[in-house]
Amino acid sequence: MIRYFRTFLVAAETGSFSAAGARLALTQSAVSTQIRRLEEDLGCSLFDRSGKSVTLSEAGRRLLPDAQRFIELYEAMKGTAGAPADAAPLDLGAVSTVQATLLPVAMQRFRADFPDTHVNIVPGMSTQLLTQVDARELDIAVLVKPRLGFPPELKWVPLLHERFVAIGPVGAPADLRSMLAALPFIRYNRHSTGGQLVDRYLKRQRLWVREGMELDEPAVILQMVDQGLGCAIIPADLVSLASAVNVIEAPLPGGPIFRDIGVLVRQSALRRAPVGALIDALVSAGNSWQR
Repeated sequence: MIRYFRTFLVAAETGSFSAAGARLALTQSAVSTQIRRLEEDLGCSLFDRSGKSVTLSEAGRRLLPDAQRFIELYEAMKGTAGAPADAAPLDLGAVSTVQATLLPVAMQRFRADFPDTHVNIVPGMSTQLLTQVDARELDIAVLVKPRLGFPPELKWVPLLHERFVAIGPVGAPADLRSMLAALPFIRYNRHSTGGQLVDRYLKRQRLWVREGMELDEPAVILQMVDQGLGCAIIPADLVSLASAVNVIEAPLPGGPIFRDIGVLVRQSALRRAPVGALIDALVSAGNSWQR
C-alpha cells in the first residue's frame, strides 16, 4: 500500500491523475486503479472527480497530513534498515500454462544463483497481469502479448511463439468444420488474450460453433476433449498433447495461428540483480522448450 499512498500524495499535489502518472512513470489508468484501491481499503472517497481534473474530497484533505507522515516514517525506516536490495521479495505473475511448464525449469536455474530470494508467484490472466505490472503491484509477469502496445516504462522480452491446434476426441471428423458441426465447442475463455485470438479466428474463417463450455486453462480444456466432451482450439506447445491418448488434431483452415508469450517487466525493476537473473532463466527455459 506504500506506493498507493505515494500516488495519492502526488495526485493531491498535481490535481490531475494524468499529471501524477507522468511524474510517477505510470499510465493514467494505473493511477486511477491505485487510488480506487486505496479508497476501497480506507472506506472513503479521497477525490472529487470532475472531467480530467480532480480535487481532494473532505476525507482526502483530512487524511493528507497523515499520509505525508506515513511516507516520511517509511522512508526513515528504509534508511536505517540496511537490508541489501537483492534480499527483497520478488513478485512474479504468470499465466497458468507457464506456471505448470516453463516456471519450474526456470526456477531451478534461478535458485542456483539466488537461493534465498523469496519469490511470490501470482496467478492470473494476461490482461490482469499487465495491469498489475503497470500499477507496480508486480515486479515482472510472464503473459501472452496483447495486441496493443506497452507504456514506455515497460519492457517486453519474448519467450515463445506458440502455435494453436484444433483438437477433438478420437472418432470425431478430421475436418474442423465438420468437427464443429458434430460436437460442442469447448471455448478458450474470451476474457483472456489467447481466447480473444481464437474468437477472432473463428469469425474470420466464418466457422459456426455450438457452445459447450468456456474455460481459461488450456490443459483443462485438453482433458475435457480427452473425455469426449467436445472439441476445441488451444495453444499447444505448453500442454501435453502426447499424453491425451483419446485426442486427435485437425488442420486449421486458413493456416496456423500463434500467440506470443514473454516477460513483461518495469525498466526500473531491471536494476535488481534477481530480476535480471529470473528473466535470463525464463528465456533459457523457453529456448529449451521449443527445441
